[in-house]
Amino acid sequence: MPKKKEEGIIEKIEESVEKAEEVVEEIIENAEEILEGKEKKTKKQSKKKKNTEELTGKELEKEAEAESIEKSIEEKKKAILKKAEKLREKVEGATTEELKEQVKEKKKEATLLPLDDYVKSGIYLGTKVVTPDMKPFVYRRRADGLAIFNTDLIDEKLKEGIEFIKNFEAKEIIIICKRQAGWKAVKMFSEITGIRAFTKKYPAGILTNTKLPNFFENELTIVFDSWLDKNALEDTRKVGKKILMICDTNNFSKGADCVVIGNNKSAKSLGLILYLLAKGYCEKREIEANIPKLEDWMIEEED
Repeated sequence: MPKKKEEGIIEKIEESVEKAEEVVEEIIENAEEILEGKEKKTKKQSKKKKNTEELTGKELEKEAEAESIEKSIEEKKKAILKKAEKLREKVEGATTEELKEQVKEKKKEATLLPLDDYVKSGIYLGTKVVTPDMKPFVYRRRADGLAIFNTDLIDEKLKEGIEFIKNFEAKEIIIICKRQAGWKAVKMFSEITGIRAFTKKYPAGILTNTKLPNFFENELTIVFDSWLDKNALEDTRKVGKKILMICDTNNFSKGADCVVIGNNKSAKSLGLILYLLAKGYCEKREIEANIPKLEDWMIEEED
């Protein structure tokens, strides 16, 4: 074989070997990268697994902590109940019912009359109309629409009424009641206290017109309904004198210096109000008087 041809074949073989070596190196490099990637993935998975295990561990720690706290709370609860039981044993034999009775008796002593008397008189019954002035004293409405006064407030306002009128002498007061339901009780009130009373009709101008033969000056006017007794109310306002007003839920209390709340439509209710005012006035002014029993005040006068 010619020498040149042989050299050419050798060169081609060497080139082929070099290419083969390059291919092998490339394959090796790729294999190393693949293996390295798998190793990293394995490490990553291993790390992730480790994190999961740590998270699970924290959750278990929380559960364990909660369990301990719950146990601690339960123990504290038992300790408190134990102390409460000891305190209970120290109470001087007063049962719940006995305590209720004590509170009930104390409340009776504090009120002008027992609650039953207020209820029997119907003083707590208002009307279907409630003015803004009376709204604060209303407890609720019945199913039929009637407004109901708060009985405790009725008692408090009656006490205020007694404290108010005690500051005036009988000759300085007049009481007005055009409603027939209150005529009998008003007459009894006037006879016992000596306070001048006007029923059926109020003589217009007797407080304002000095030319009238029956003109006189007073310091306090008691009215039973701001609607029916509006003439006496207006005259009293004109001369700037004091006003005590009995107000139902449908009344406005504008201009009143003192307000007594309650049903001003029935004989029983008006009788109870006048009975307490008369009794309280006589006691405060130290007037000796024979006060009829409550039942006698609660009967309506017939025509």
